[in-house]
Amino acid sequence: MNKQPLRIALFTGLYAPFLTGVSVAVHQRVRWLLQQGHEVFLVHPEINDQYPKNVGKRPMSGLEELEHFPNFSAYSFPTKPLIFYKSLPQPLHYRHWSDTKLLEKFEPDIIVVEEAPQMRGFYSLFLQGYGRPIGVEYAKKTRTPIISIFHTDIVAYIQYYLGNLFFQLMRPIIPLLVKQSTKVYDVSLFPSQAQLQKYQRLNCIRGEYVPYQGIDCQKFHPRNIIYNPIPHDHRPTILFVGRITAEKNVTQLIDMFPLIAAEIPDVHLVIVGSGPMDKELRRRSQKFGSGITIWGESHGTELLGWFARADVFVNPSVTENFCTTNNEALASGTPVVAVVAPSTSEQVFPGVNGFLAQPNNLRDFAYKVVTIIGNPQLKEEMTQQARPSIIEYDWSACTQKFESKLYQLVEGSKK
Repeated sequence: MNKQPLRIALFTGLYAPFLTGVSVAVHQRVRWLLQQGHEVFLVHPEINDQYPKNVGKRPMSGLEELEHFPNFSAYSFPTKPLIFYKSLPQPLHYRHWSDTKLLEKFEPDIIVVEEAPQMRGFYSLFLQGYGRPIGVEYAKKTRTPIISIFHTDIVAYIQYYLGNLFFQLMRPIIPLLVKQSTKVYDVSLFPSQAQLQKYQRLNCIRGEYVPYQGIDCQKFHPRNIIYNPIPHDHRPTILFVGRITAEKNVTQLIDMFPLIAAEIPDVHLVIVGSGPMDKELRRRSQKFGSGITIWGESHGTELLGWFARADVFVNPSVTENFCTTNNEALASGTPVVAVVAPSTSEQVFPGVNGFLAQPNNLRDFAYKVVTIIGNPQLKEEMTQQARPSIIEYDWSACTQKFESKLYQLVEGSKK
């Protein structure tokens, strides 16, 4: 590295062993920054006995993979389970711990806050959370640059969970909340053009697009077929990987299965993941016997094998931002059928590497899946196009752009 390494303080509301796309992305980002020689102070949620026992036992990459770096340090802030999702954490109030004191001790060149609204308490509608913007007090006092990184489309989650009627009542105050949550940071980064434009219309202050949300294209690869979890099962396989929650619309996959099976009788739907709707999903899938497999969580080479094994990856979620699992499937050479969501058009190119379906339209979604599986030549063409279509989002390339943004902000603050 020609430039002087940076001292980076990174706050995150989600990290291993809490299983989300944010947790995985934060870990990858921190590891890459450490490998480049930067000094990173990671402030992450603690795991305690208030959470379900299986949460702490997940074989996820986390602190143990970073602790051998001499330029790494960490602090686990006190948490309690999120009111509406007991497997995910919320920070305790600032009366219980101080972000400012942590920063005064570390003296960073720049502060990065991942999922800043969640840290403050937006996820719990301010019933929980830190209660004030993370890192801002110290940044103002010392004139240290501070950035916010958006992952989740929080407005879409509010609309989904509270319903259109309540959302319409809240609509006048949403721009005020977005403005309040973004104006305190020097810049708020968004991983997709669509999400940035949406939040700019909602009064986002100093928002910018930076494609920081990459995946490891060497790790997710078609050659992972050697890890095929069901090597003796030759049925055409439809795969979903993600959290089993209401906003992911996973139950729609169960509802559309008969429509697909009517055209592809031996089709096999595999759902990989866990979440609060796990029991309901298993109950509703029982009548389809071996046609639907609720696999549960998958990690390591087994998960890599699922992505490479699938014939089509499906994603019915209308609340996705720049979805990591979509990219992981494409990097593995698997076509994707996803619904039109804020950024899916930046990942899925209809007729090239998959199809986009109309939200909440089971027949349209099923038709798109059947079109791929039922047409071997089209499927082969999409398989060949899948990986090249997403290679620009390789983790190394994306994080270099993120690193360049950090240097730009630090140099700007000195001037």
